Amino acid sequence: MFILNGSLYGSWAARIPSIKQGFDLSPGDLGLLLLLMSGGAIAAFPVAGGLSDRFGSARVTLSCAMVCCLAVALVGYSPVVAMLCVAVVLFGAGLGAMDVAMNAWAAEVERDYGRSIMSSFHAFFSVGAGIGAGLGAIAAWDEISYGHQFFAFAVMLSPLIWFSSLPQIWQTQKDQGASQKDKAAQEPETKKKGPRLALPRGALLVVALVAFSCAVGEGAMADWSAVFLTSVIQVGEGQAALGYTVFSITMVAMRFVGDRLIIRFGPVNILRFCGGAALIGSSITATASGLFMTYLGLALMGVGYSIVFPLVFSRAANSKQLSPGVAIASVATFSYGGLLLGPPLIGFIAEISSLRFAFGLFVLLALMVVIGSAAFRQSEGPQNEVRQSDGRD
Repeated sequence: MFILNGSLYGSWAARIPSIKQGFDLSPGDLGLLLLLMSGGAIAAFPVAGGLSDRFGSARVTLSCAMVCCLAVALVGYSPVVAMLCVAVVLFGAGLGAMDVAMNAWAAEVERDYGRSIMSSFHAFFSVGAGIGAGLGAIAAWDEISYGHQFFAFAVMLSPLIWFSSLPQIWQTQKDQGASQKDKAAQEPETKKKGPRLALPRGALLVVALVAFSCAVGEGAMADWSAVFLTSVIQVGEGQAALGYTVFSITMVAMRFVGDRLIIRFGPVNILRFCGGAALIGSSITATASGLFMTYLGLALMGVGYSIVFPLVFSRAANSKQLSPGVAIASVATFSYGGLLLGPPLIGFIAEISSLRFAFGLFVLLALMVVIGSAAFRQSEGPQNEVRQSDGRD
């Protein structure tokens, strides 16, 4: 499901220049369109959480996957801007709800598995995004319309959804009938008390801001990297679509080795390295005048953004201020907020200045990651992240 979600997102991201050109959208218009998508996702977050609690996260994930396939096909065949807006809202809601549900499902699988595997799940999301963007690049290169591509993509993904719907594939302990009462009895008393939702404070607020900074960059890369290459570097759609593929490949490569690097060098050092890579990469991208240097900058940004989210959620789970669930929820709000608000923010800045100037924002965000790395030192005392990563609790 992480691969499917990522491939849908990557396929959409790679063809944004085609959609922009097809409807003759200005940067501000495109920013508004992406804001509609973000609004649909944000509205779906609490709904998906409630449905997952009631019907099981696996069922909700599979249902949302089907909605996403229908919505992306509708995006491809929208004849007018009004219908495109409706389709984009539906697509955003489907992706947002699926994101919440599949992460809840992954957490259940992780508990059944007995050790931390969340980083690998997110690595497979990046694999899917790279596949989707790569197929989008091929379609753009062959001058296949995005409508035909999106429809074909939805049809291709249907067998995967059907296979995943088999009970022996998706059932976890919760779906097999484990009672909520028994699960609650197993939880520590500290997790049962306290608010269901709380704003992060102190060091946890810095952690949340690091998550927000990374999320703005990662979300904007998906929607704006191809547009940057066509509008600023002035290359063809096929070469432009490969930009996000380069970004995704370096990100997934780092995520697959992330746990071992954290164990070897510690979370603070790894976060500083990631922030530095993002800082250098964003500087190169924002000032590049050629295709190769832009690709290099995007590759370094992929390295920089790769391991931040696993570190953020691990740090939140070891918070001394809030219970793990509440702390993770509070930080996740900043993460997903940045992921969804980043693309329209770049559009608005580009509208009043230029797209190259808007990409300079990533330099400041990467600097925030480097500065905020000190807030991750608290969890290094007992080596919580290391123990969580290799399962020695």
